[in-house]
Amino acid sequence: MNIFIDARWTRTDYHDGISRYTVGVVSGFKDSNIPITMLINDEKQLKFLPEGLPYVLINNPMSIKEFFVARKVNKLGADVVFSPLQVMGSFGRKYKLILTLQDIIYYHRPKPPTGLPLYIRIVWRLFYAAKWPQRLILNRADYVTTVSKTSRKFIQEMKLTKRQIGVIYNASSLDLPASNEGVVKTKNIIYMGSFMPYKNVEVLIKGLEFLPHDCELHLLSRIADDRKAELEKLIKPDTKVVFHNGTSDQDYIKLLQGALCLATGSTEEGFGLPIVEAQALGTPVVCNDMEIFHEVAADGALFFEANNPKQFADQVLKLNDPAILSDLITKGHRQANNFAWSKSAVVLNGICEELVKKL
Repeated sequence: MNIFIDARWTRTDYHDGISRYTVGVVSGFKDSNIPITMLINDEKQLKFLPEGLPYVLINNPMSIKEFFVARKVNKLGADVVFSPLQVMGSFGRKYKLILTLQDIIYYHRPKPPTGLPLYIRIVWRLFYAAKWPQRLILNRADYVTTVSKTSRKFIQEMKLTKRQIGVIYNASSLDLPASNEGVVKTKNIIYMGSFMPYKNVEVLIKGLEFLPHDCELHLLSRIADDRKAELEKLIKPDTKVVFHNGTSDQDYIKLLQGALCLATGSTEEGFGLPIVEAQALGTPVVCNDMEIFHEVAADGALFFEANNPKQFADQVLKLNDPAILSDLITKGHRQANNFAWSKSAVVLNGICEELVKKL
């Protein structure tokens, strides 16, 4: 069985969500000793992808050549192709195709990410204004996957595809230390994620007002100057918020290890990877009380209402109770073990096998 994974969404500078997911899936196959071939469009992408795996250079997925990419892949002898997104050319294909819809966030929040060209932003708005374009794209596939059971439920409720939908869980790709021995604990609250409005970082900043002055909120991700200015207006004089504007994996791990907790007030998610990363390191999680976070964090987190800064602070204060803290760490470790790229690769390989049987 010749499985090809479309790794052309791997970035060459730093990871975004799709890039990290792509590399994770590929890593899972390598760790599971399941042979695959990667499709890339720039050898610089190999910097982030696992070493030693076969690859083929083809066109950039944003190129006009994408309309005819299936002809190229046909010649490579592919039996199944997995794409971490739903936008892969398929005209004239002779192989089984698995497309991925990560989540349905942009149907609720149709504003395009900043930095995209005007014409893409216009197409983006039009695409998410109706459901039929997504249906047209997904129904080209033989199978559709997503990253959580919650996302699968929403996709089914919106009737975005008539194809069977499988769950290929996200997982941590961090090189985690064996223990936290020697780590100096702080009262820092860590947030890792974008600063899109639905991420609701505001509730974390406002919640600092109800916490001791030695509690600091550390915002780790890159942030645009105008968005930073918006958030800075919410900071009370006697509270402290640190903007890191990006951090390495190594520094992220150190910050998580020493933190009081990881927190997120996000109101829309397809998964919630930082939760798993924190739990794996034995760092408590305090997050918005919504369905996807219950799926990912299970009983290894404390929950609060997204529009209630005081409740967020009250949940953080519970971590001062040694019994609660110990219980969360134990349950979090157990829950984080459910998510591993090797497990996701085995599930995806099983889907590929079933599809090939139908060839």
